[in-house]
This record gives sequence, C-alpha cells and structure tokens, in this order.
Amino acid sequence: MLTNAATSGDREAELRIYASLASYEGLDPITSSAQRPAAARIRALMPGIFLAGMISMAAAFISDHYGAPVMLIAMLLGMSFNFLAVEPVVAPGLNVASKTLLRTGVALLGVRISLDQVVGLGGSTILLVLGAVLATIAFGRIAAHFMRLTPEIGYLSGGAVAICGASAALALASAMPQSPTLERSTSLAVVGVTTLSSIAMILYPPLFLALGLDDHAIGIVLGATIHDVAQVVGAGYMVSPDAGATATVVKLLRVAMLAPVVIVVGVLLCPRSHGRLRGYAPPWFLIAFCVLVGINSLGLIGAGLATALVSTSQWALIVAIAAIGIRSSFGVLFTLGWKPAALMVGETVFLALLVVLALPLIKS
Repeated sequence: MLTNAATSGDREAELRIYASLASYEGLDPITSSAQRPAAARIRALMPGIFLAGMISMAAAFISDHYGAPVMLIAMLLGMSFNFLAVEPVVAPGLNVASKTLLRTGVALLGVRISLDQVVGLGGSTILLVLGAVLATIAFGRIAAHFMRLTPEIGYLSGGAVAICGASAALALASAMPQSPTLERSTSLAVVGVTTLSSIAMILYPPLFLALGLDDHAIGIVLGATIHDVAQVVGAGYMVSPDAGATATVVKLLRVAMLAPVVIVVGVLLCPRSHGRLRGYAPPWFLIAFCVLVGINSLGLIGAGLATALVSTSQWALIVAIAAIGIRSSFGVLFTLGWKPAALMVGETVFLALLVVLALPLIKS
C-alpha cells in the first residue's frame, strides 16, 4: 500500500497511512502542532505536566513533614528524573511547565503586595531596602566580571540574593535571551540561593539577637537579607510576632522590586543592532504582576480570592522548578565550577553586612 501510494504521487494518502500506523504505536501523527486540534495539543502536554506535578506533590509532602525548603526539594527531585527529559512524550509538557507556568506564577506574586504595606515602612527603611537590592545586584554583576563569569550568572545570582530567592532567579531567566548556558545557570542559582536562604534562616536570628538589636530592627534586617519569603517569615516569627510581621512586610518590598529589576536586566541583555535595542518589550507576566499590585492596592481583591491566587502562584512555581530540574542534570550543573557558588556566598555576605552597617541610619 505504501509503495502504491508513493508511486502514484499521492503524498496525502501516504501521510494518512503513516499516521494510522503510528497511532498503533502510540506515536504522534505526522502533522504540525498548529494543525492538531486543541484537545490533541492538550493531550500532548499532559504527560510532562503530570510528571512535574507528581514531583511537586512529593516535594511538598517532604517539605511539610520534614521542614525542608520546598523549592530546593522540587529542584533536586526533578534532577533525579533527568533521564526522562529525553523522552519525546514528556518534552512538550516540561517545556510548558518550565516556561508558561513559571511566568504565570511570577505574575500572581503581585497579589501579595500593596502600596499601603510599602508606605507603612517609612521612607528611611524603604531607601535602605531599595539601596541594598540595587547594590547587591551591582555587586553580583561586577564580581562576575572579575571572576570571568557570564553576565547572566551575575544578574541571576545577584537578583536571586537581592530580591526573593528562587522566584527572582526564575523570573530573571524567563526574561533573558536564550543561551546554551541559561538553563543550567538558572538551576545553579536556584539550588545555591535556596540553600543559602535556609542557612540564613537558622543562623541570622541568634546572630542578630547577639548584636543587641530590638525586635523591630531584627525584623527589618531579616526581611532585608534572607532570600526566600518562606524563610523570612520563619526566621522572623522565631524571634517574636513583631519581628515576624516587620520582616514579612520588608520582604514584600523586596519582592515589589522584581518587575523593575527584570525589565532593566532584560533591556541590558537584549541583543543590540548598531547600538540600538532590537524590539525589547516588557514580558507579559511583568505587566500582569504590576496590574495585580495596583488592583490589590485598591482593595479590589477579596481575602478568599487573594489566598487562592497566592496558593496558585506557589504551586505554579513549584511545578515549574520541578520541570526545570528534570531538564537539568547534576553532571552538567557541576561543569559550571565552584565560582558561581562562591559568587552567591559573597553576594549573601555583602547584603547582610550592608544592611547591618546601614541600620543605624534608619530614623525611628
């Protein structure tokens, strides 16, 4: 049949025969993704998304029962399933999970922030936090240059340490131009910053208490220096309710810096032609982030909906980090060497010292 179809020049009949035979083997028909019905495209995505989702649920279970950072666990569990990344059946879903779900989760972070929270901190605290964020990112970029690392790892690590840990690293990566090293640099930044954030959550509260700081000052320092939101909340409430509440609001101010920082980094790394930017526009998820901040500031999002959106954001980011982990490998990760890890440690120490030394400048 195949020979007759081919000799008669009936290419369409040949393709139909191949498609019917492929269906017996569970393979995709020989058609482009644009020609597939929507239901077929969704079915093609489900295996990869389901795999990342199952890993995410396992990571959440481990985190809930043993107190480990859920982002770190999702990344490491995902990397242990790296051998599945080459399977065509899961590749489309992993691609969507690591990109579309990631950007959706970042956009929904805007629900956590309102202008009233930021204004309530006071002008001097706001300036301290903003200055520390910008200085840490600049430090990361300059240090990466002197360590002969790529600009992308400087911005990824600096932004992750300065703003909100793994979420910032993922947001920055999604706005950067694609490169052969971007995915593994992102994986390293996520693993490194989450590990350092967990260490900081344990060490910082007794350290700052030993320095004789009061609860309000400790809340400011914890919120301005620890990387991930969950670790900030945990460390703050280890000290007192006042320290926990202050640390949370300060941390949210750092999260609010996500959109402008990602836009600036995207512009700086955007390809140029004769010294001019080639068509850079802010990604849709950053626009959505800013819109949600504005809506939340106006009080138009009810408490129940806000809780649901925050939970959706958290799960979208966990599934995305699991998918990125599946597409990464420990062997490739280690090829980046010790320098990126040393860079993140240096950025963490720089941020902590800067905030502690500048703390006396804040007006009570």
